[in-house]
Amino acid sequence: MNWQHAQQHYADRINQLLASHIAKLDNHAPHLKAAMEYGLLMGGKRVRPFLVYALGDACDVRQADLDVCAAAVECIHAYSLIHDDLPAMDDDDLRRGHPTCHKQFDEATAILAGDALQTLAFEILCHEPLSEHLETVRIELIRILSRASGYAGMCGGQAMDLASTDKQISFEQLKALHNKKTGALIKAALHMAAIVGQQTAQQIGIILQYADAIGLAFQVQDDILDVTADTQTLGKPQGSDEQANKSTYPSLLGLAKAQQQAQQLYQQALHALQTLPYNTDILQAFTAYIVQRDH
Repeated sequence: MNWQHAQQHYADRINQLLASHIAKLDNHAPHLKAAMEYGLLMGGKRVRPFLVYALGDACDVRQADLDVCAAAVECIHAYSLIHDDLPAMDDDDLRRGHPTCHKQFDEATAILAGDALQTLAFEILCHEPLSEHLETVRIELIRILSRASGYAGMCGGQAMDLASTDKQISFEQLKALHNKKTGALIKAALHMAAIVGQQTAQQIGIILQYADAIGLAFQVQDDILDVTADTQTLGKPQGSDEQANKSTYPSLLGLAKAQQQAQQLYQQALHALQTLPYNTDILQAFTAYIVQRDH
């Protein structure tokens, strides 16, 4: 299976799984349930579930065990996008070519939908079945995702991003910001897959090096596309970062040097993968896609 077929297979699997989690909710708050479904299932690249499944399959992990990690991390990602789009945050009207959740519904419902998806992630990690030999790592999976989602990770990175708007920050500050805002959840996806794959401490260290490189590369390419792509291709307003006067890699380094930075991170990610003792061809191909994509 090449990486495109793998991507489609994993996307179909996670979409069906997420839809089933929403369908299982009762209907005491149908408007909120509809907003959760909208935010969770409107599309997207499913990068984080892909990484869970691709690494897990390379380690011969049972897919039902990977489902628990993939669904939880994507619920967190979806909640973060709903909240990021709110007027108090990035104030965006489009997401993945569709009206953002607060535009499709209303601000209060969007806030609650994000809150409910966040808690659904941890319900999944706490209660969905795992193989008996993995029950002992359930708390570790919760620890990894909660830390990556909160002050030490994604939320802290978003706060740093808001604080740096209309200010000049250094390259190291920008890197630290995005290691938390974008990189932490990507790292958590791979870390959880490594844990259920029962990788050695050395192998986990290599996987986390890969995660750091690909997480930053993903954000650098996002910043580049905000400059070079159009709104229709992006599925969100082109140039929104510049209009909001946000610190980005092209604004700090210039477009050419930002593109060089993406390539350097790509090479670092490949080097890490090539030192793992199993077939990482699909992950290598996906890593190339991350820095070559046009949306």
